[in-house]
Amino acid sequence: MTPSEIHAGLTEIFRETFDNPNLILAPEMTARDIEGWDSLKMVIIILAVEERFDIQLRTREMDVLRCVGDFASLIEQKRSP
Repeated sequence: MTPSEIHAGLTEIFRETFDNPNLILAPEMTARDIEGWDSLKMVIIILAVEERFDIQLRTREMDVLRCVGDFASLIEQKRSP
C-alpha cells in the first residue's frame, strides 16, 4: 500500500467521521486543528482505520498517536510485509 493510498483512506475516514466532505488532511494535523476531534471521535477513527486497512492496533500503539502523520506511519508499518 502506497503512502498516497493510505492518505486517501485516512482522508475518507476523517471526512466521514467529521461529516466534512471538504476536509483536507495534512500530516501535522492534530485534534486541535479539527473541530470536534475529541476522545469519542478518536475511538471512531481508530475503529475505522482498523477496518479500512485490515489491521489491529494495540493499546501502546494507540497511545502514541498524536497527529494524522502518526496514523499514516503506523498504518504503513503494519501493512508492510
